[in-house]
Amino acid sequence: MDVPKDQISTLLDLGLHNSAQMLSCFLVSSPAANAETNPHLKAESLVLLGDALFREREHRRAIHTYKQALQYCKIAKQNSTTTRSSLTSNRSSSPNSFNISAINENEVKFKIASCHYALSENRQALAEMEQINKGRNLQMNILMGKLYRYSRNNRSAITCYKECLRQCPYIIEAITALAELGVSVKDIISLFPQTPNRSGRAPFDCFDSSRWLQRYVEAQCCIASNDYKGGLELFTDLLQRFPNNIHLLLETAKVEAIIGKSDEAIMNFEKARSIDPYLVTYMDEYAMLLKIKSDFSKLNKLVHDLLVTDPTRPEVFVALSVLWERKDERGALSYADKSIRIDERHIPGYIMKGNLLLTMKRPEAAVVAFRVAQELRPDIRSYQGLVHSYLSLSKIKEALYAAREAMKAMPQSAKALKLVGDVHASNSSGREKAKKFYESALRLEPGYLGAALALAELHVMEGRNGDAVTLLERYLKDWADDSLHVKLAQVFAATNMLQDALSHYQAALRINPQNEAAKKGLERLEKQMKGVDPDAPEEDEENEVEDADGDQEETDLLLSTA
Repeated sequence: MDVPKDQISTLLDLGLHNSAQMLSCFLVSSPAANAETNPHLKAESLVLLGDALFREREHRRAIHTYKQALQYCKIAKQNSTTTRSSLTSNRSSSPNSFNISAINENEVKFKIASCHYALSENRQALAEMEQINKGRNLQMNILMGKLYRYSRNNRSAITCYKECLRQCPYIIEAITALAELGVSVKDIISLFPQTPNRSGRAPFDCFDSSRWLQRYVEAQCCIASNDYKGGLELFTDLLQRFPNNIHLLLETAKVEAIIGKSDEAIMNFEKARSIDPYLVTYMDEYAMLLKIKSDFSKLNKLVHDLLVTDPTRPEVFVALSVLWERKDERGALSYADKSIRIDERHIPGYIMKGNLLLTMKRPEAAVVAFRVAQELRPDIRSYQGLVHSYLSLSKIKEALYAAREAMKAMPQSAKALKLVGDVHASNSSGREKAKKFYESALRLEPGYLGAALALAELHVMEGRNGDAVTLLERYLKDWADDSLHVKLAQVFAATNMLQDALSHYQAALRINPQNEAAKKGLERLEKQMKGVDPDAPEEDEENEVEDADGDQEETDLLLSTA
């Protein structure tokens, strides 16, 4: 043979993909790989060329080349059948009569599907994979599970992921996917192989001492069922056994970010980045936290680092969206959209998009974004987004339904209770109910400042300014938080205690110089101190909701958290 195939395989193994591609061109066009006389060699040559193209990320060319290879496989099979038929009548044959292609067609179809997947052509990828009826290996089942999830065929996705764990229990992404798809801890662990090995011991006897994989399964199932407290406890236990485990640090930080433990989440994200400064996974969640803390110097550096590391990842564009929100909301929205185009299942992209649309006073579009996030994996942020969007649209019933859904999904979540309170607080007849929900949230999580601030606002709305001041000052003893100072300043300003209001606005800006509410409040206060009456706040239209069944349901849920 003019061009040795094994040399191309060696080049591919060594990562010299461009050289392999050029050498493959010689092989494909060589006389030995003539399509008429040697279709099987032609097919093998094309597969090697396709492999080189795939690894060079020339996916369109790779698809075209692999499909040509499959065509020559068919021709080789037809020729083989014809040759065998003629041999029945004539025993004489050339040495190459039975030189039938050894190409694994299922592998080629998998490679075609992988190219489509890399191009985000998930329907075409799934169509290719569904042609592989038997003999699917681990990689094939993983890809099919992902594709079925994209197509919302969850039952088939579960089947594929389960098969992965039967083949190898250490496929972490299969464990996480099954947990998110609602499979129980018991069912997942039952998939792990129990056949004794040559030593006579079961492969997972080591679990008797460590049990780390079962604990990981339990943690992911807790998170998937919104039991964030239980999940965090399990992750903490695992971190004691595997200290400085980047994956566990990131998983822990992500959950802490979702439930509002911002300081703890930032600490774990920064710890992970100190171990590996080129991390991209979940760095958009970290970016959102930095924005909440108004730490724009760190946010700028993070975005710069991400762009240098890998500018093609969806996390990078969400981080860019976070950075640009202050400067250009439309630009920020385009970055959020870009993250979704890269990965249509990237939840932070939808959360960011929904929040931007709310800020831009486009609540109808925000509802759509939050709905998609919720369908992918519901968490408190998508519920919060839906409730606030519906309230902006004065759709109180829809807001109440979404808040109650959050409370049912997360009965031990102070944030879910506060969300129901927010809906009731939106009209005057529901304020007493709102007060009960805020108080219940604070009993469940005494350090939840969001509920404390909402309850203080409710006191102000009801004319109980003294109660609001007492509540806020009590929290200030333990939490030096700029939002508490701002709320106190607003209460003092409303009661004409202007000097007290001034000191608290200044305290808020000392803690967080970027606090926009403090800046605007200070401007308003200056007008008051000059004797100018600022514009009176607009009164919300009352939108009462009568829902006897829902009221009983809420009462039951409140009692269960008491």
